[in-house]
Amino acid sequence: MPEILIYTTTICPYCVMAKRLLDKKGVSYTEINVGTQPGLREEMMRKTKRRTVPQIYIGDFHVGGFDDLYALEQQKKLDTLLGFA
Repeated sequence: MPEILIYTTTICPYCVMAKRLLDKKGVSYTEINVGTQPGLREEMMRKTKRRTVPQIYIGDFHVGGFDDLYALEQQKKLDTLLGFA
């Protein structure tokens, strides 16, 4: 199973929904809350070229945000990325 990384903030409803979907899939992930330390949001922005959270990586693949993750689930492509299919 590939490593999953999700950049979040504490008060982000889309972050909560993304984590719930990943939890439902039964996968573990590393969460980086960009609001907890100075510089984490800037690190995320350099890596993803985006300002918003969540930002999700599955392995080296940048999924994007929750809408992108959910679209992969609806298209039946998420399981393949997660190594289930």
